[in-house]
Amino acid sequence: MNEDLLRSLTPCVLGILGRRGADFAAAEDAVQDALVEAVRVWPTAPPHDPKGWLVTVAWRRFLDATRADTARRWREDRVDEEPPPGPAPSADDTLQLYFLCAHPSLTPSSAVALTLRAVGGLTTRQIAQAYLVPEATMAQRISRAKRTVSGVRFDRPGDVATVLRVLYLVFNEGYSGDVDLAAEAIRLTRQLAVVIDHPEVAGLLALMLLHHARRAARIAPDGSLVPLAEQDRGRWDTTSIAEGVGILQAALARDRLGEFQAQAAIAALHADAHTAEETDWVQIVEWYDELTRLTDSPVVRLNRAVAVGEADGPRAGLAALVALDDSLPRHTAVSAYLHERDGDLATAARLYAEAARKAPNLAERDHLTRQAARLNARRDH
Repeated sequence: MNEDLLRSLTPCVLGILGRRGADFAAAEDAVQDALVEAVRVWPTAPPHDPKGWLVTVAWRRFLDATRADTARRWREDRVDEEPPPGPAPSADDTLQLYFLCAHPSLTPSSAVALTLRAVGGLTTRQIAQAYLVPEATMAQRISRAKRTVSGVRFDRPGDVATVLRVLYLVFNEGYSGDVDLAAEAIRLTRQLAVVIDHPEVAGLLALMLLHHARRAARIAPDGSLVPLAEQDRGRWDTTSIAEGVGILQAALARDRLGEFQAQAAIAALHADAHTAEETDWVQIVEWYDELTRLTDSPVVRLNRAVAVGEADGPRAGLAALVALDDSLPRHTAVSAYLHERDGDLATAARLYAEAARKAPNLAERDHLTRQAARLNARRDH
């Protein structure tokens, strides 16, 4: 056993746990546990990567301790929150409707479309935009789904994956669209997390909380959009961020990574940065690589191109953009942003104006129009 090696690695491991969100006292305890385990294991099974081994074991010890403390506090809080005597309020059956609409006789995409329309309250146009298809195509898909289930008994609920997809799309529409459904999606996902112990359910809840925490800073007093890099981070809801990060850490510790956990990890890295300049874009690119592996989604690849542009420079981002279909929503806006960062203001202004004409809503169109006008004014001077 090389005790000098252990002593030399300890500060490094403490620093890594601190960057991952562990407070110093908890990190110290976790590292001490890892050192004890190293003394026990290494003499017979020395690791190839001592530092990596210590970081992994210490992080697991930290997560175990955090989960135990959270569970203890939850039990204590529940004692103080016992409901008063009397009849219990009637149960909310909205979540049950989501499961029933996600019927096994339907394909997942049709089940999602039907649920969004019938229960989520979204218009056919909104659903078509979410799926990147023409409105007429989505109308036909919803009509076929209605015909399919018109003669079946709703006694076999659909699967969790389909319901998660519906809740995700409802939240996205509520977060950035015309109808405010974000809080309702969070409420239903909380209910789902209570009855189903699955890391992807937790991942989706964490993702929603982390995005919703930034909502107050996304819109300026005049109604215009505020990009993430320009938001007043003092207006972010730190309570929701802390809850989202805690839920995410517990989910990731189960080592069953899914797309919602990966998206939540990206959101957590943004939330962790005190300023836009402190954002860990290298880690964000790594998470986008995981997300691409899990989904192979063109939208994920588009967002990855932005992250690559931040981590490795705008030309690297533009190179990543070349492989993508330029008809993708927001492709033109991303190209404009990367060209601006590369110093090509004329191309960027033209692309911002083109992106404004394609924008899916008024707020985004106005934002892109302002970006084009700003660059044109800079060129004139």
